[in-house]
Amino acid sequence: MNMGNKKWIDAIPPYLAVWVGLFLFKDAWMTLVGFHIAILLTLLFLRPNLPINILFKSKYPKWILVSMLICSSSGIGLYFLWDLFGVASDLPIQLKSLGLNASSWPMFMTYFVLVNPFLEEYFWRGVLGSDIKQLYFMDIIFAGYHALILWGRVHPFSILFAVIILVSAGWLWRQISRQDGGLLAAVLGHMAADFSILMTIYWICT
Repeated sequence: MNMGNKKWIDAIPPYLAVWVGLFLFKDAWMTLVGFHIAILLTLLFLRPNLPINILFKSKYPKWILVSMLICSSSGIGLYFLWDLFGVASDLPIQLKSLGLNASSWPMFMTYFVLVNPFLEEYFWRGVLGSDIKQLYFMDIIFAGYHALILWGRVHPFSILFAVIILVSAGWLWRQISRQDGGLLAAVLGHMAADFSILMTIYWICT
């Protein structure tokens, strides 16, 4: 596994934002928006040369289809494996305590699905990414912050399983972007994954 350089330091602000939002303020919106602000501030500090329009580039449309088909299965898998994951029985209550209820979910999901994939892919796969074929250290760093989100909401072994899946997803999105010459396929795959997962949680918990 390639350890890269000190890019992991640039991931600290987003990690802190998630921790502060979830464990100090205990608010879903503050967590998500804080996470995005942390990414934007880090990018402002780094001043990367990577053009923004790479988010909309795809040389081979087949990669868009592959990415979206694979990633849209995330929510389906979550639905059928819900009980095996040991999801907390009080998850609906936990979500409401974070400000997510039947009336706030639609706006939260809309913002999450339409904004998050663009920011994350530009940050994790673009600026902090790599063209190497083997596992890259930042694939693990990308997956790691999700453990904070899942903590106390699913069985610890399920957190480990989810992180492994997300490491694989990070690696896959890097490879697709490398082959496709742009981030659009990764963005749309990420979007499909976010949408399917959030819809499953919304369907079960509200």
